[in-house]
Amino acid sequence: MFDQVVESLLVEDNPNDLELALHALKRNNLANHIQVARDGAGALEFVFCTGPYADRKIEAGLRVILLDLKLPKVDGIEVLRRIKGDMRTRKIPVVVLTTSQQDRDIAECYALGVNSYITKPVDFEQFTEAVRQLGFYWLLLNQLPTE
Repeated sequence: MFDQVVESLLVEDNPNDLELALHALKRNNLANHIQVARDGAGALEFVFCTGPYADRKIEAGLRVILLDLKLPKVDGIEVLRRIKGDMRTRKIPVVVLTTSQQDRDIAECYALGVNSYITKPVDFEQFTEAVRQLGFYWLLLNQLPTE
């Protein structure tokens, strides 16, 4: 049974970026209730409470999803499409955190309803600071609708 309280979902397949993001969140006490998915299929299973997360309640909700675009199994744009296309999950804030600076990716993500699109900084310190600021804003400052 999945009874863990989860506030955020980090969807990242690159082990280095995953480690840096988790480090930045933990260092700032923002990773207490975080779930990690290493591919798009795992992210969808978690969000929609299927597979190993079938006992999780979709109503438990998430405060934010940090989503990479270049993912194995199901790419990030398809994950975003499914989340924003479902009435039960469309209000969950999704922040794309990716290396892609392609105009078509940015335009498609916003057309699908992404809440923010951020290109990953290459520099370690800048990446760490970007994740810290993201976590602080989306987990502590942002207000979600109650229904």
